[in-house]
Amino acid sequence: MKERLLNRIETNPQIMFGKPVIKGTRLTVEIILEKLAYGESEKGLLKKYPFLKKADIKAALLYAAKTLSLEEIFQV
Repeated sequence: MKERLLNRIETNPQIMFGKPVIKGTRLTVEIILEKLAYGESEKGLLKKYPFLKKADIKAALLYAAKTLSLEEIFQV
């Protein structure tokens, strides 16, 4: 399931400067996360972006979680 979700995300230097996007779109993971953080609902996102699927939103969240899990934390 994890791989199937992550396959919905792509990076391409020719699309949105290489930022991760929902495959086949120019909608970035960053935009999805930011809208969710500011209170947009899943239903609201699906209405605002009719091409978006529930699995795309889950994929964006999983992508962000996996990316953060790879970060190293340094004490300052």
